[in-house]
Amino acid sequence: MQRDEAKLREYYAAAPADICLADVDLDRVPSHVSIIMDGNGRWAQARGLDRSRGHVAGVDALREAVTTSVRLGLDALSVYAFSTENWRRPQREVDLLMHLFATTLVNELPLFHQENVRLRFLGDLDALPEKTRQVFQRGLDETADHTGMTFALAVNYGSRAEIARAARQIAQEVAAGSLDPSDVDEDALASRLYTAGLPDPDLLIRTSGELRLSNYLLWQLAYTEFYVTPTFWPDFSRWDFLRAVVSYQSRSRRFGGVVTS
Repeated sequence: MQRDEAKLREYYAAAPADICLADVDLDRVPSHVSIIMDGNGRWAQARGLDRSRGHVAGVDALREAVTTSVRLGLDALSVYAFSTENWRRPQREVDLLMHLFATTLVNELPLFHQENVRLRFLGDLDALPEKTRQVFQRGLDETADHTGMTFALAVNYGSRAEIARAARQIAQEVAAGSLDPSDVDEDALASRLYTAGLPDPDLLIRTSGELRLSNYLLWQLAYTEFYVTPTFWPDFSRWDFLRAVVSYQSRSRRFGGVVTS
């Protein structure tokens, strides 16, 4: 995706001591960055606040991550917002998250329009409250013609369920005779995942220091570079994003074979 160099330099003007835009090779920015946004509850508890305040604060960090991704010229940003396992959380917290998803999307639509961002969802949306689904559909409809960065929000998403869903689709097509078993390969399965049409993530960022994938994009992350930071999600800034990109650019990506730059 093309980027506005003037806006980018203005956005990263007031640099801290340890990182600046000049540290980044703008010709090797990852195409697709994915983020496991973790630590909202612990951020709030560390400040003596209710966990819900952490989720609200996390919205500001997400807005900055979207803007940062556009400024850097990413093709796609995906974020893990709500897993299939998160339904086990206290009902009050789940209700708050569903409300936040709906209100945040409405509030951020002007940003998506301004930045030409196309919205996409990963996960089974049928289980969400009707109001949340309606708002999500509004976001899809209003950004469908946007041609800039794709922003993919994983809601009610679980990677094992996603892979099982794709396998069921393949099995049904084989049973119906519309798909030959010999045509079932990696591409056939990938094309039936929620992420079909998106490039696999080049870089996965996980905040709060946890060293696990939490059932997220297990198929798609096969050769993704990982970056883990102890920073809680509400504190994750454009500068933290830049640190992750610099770390990514220091790696030699072999994909099981020769080194690529």
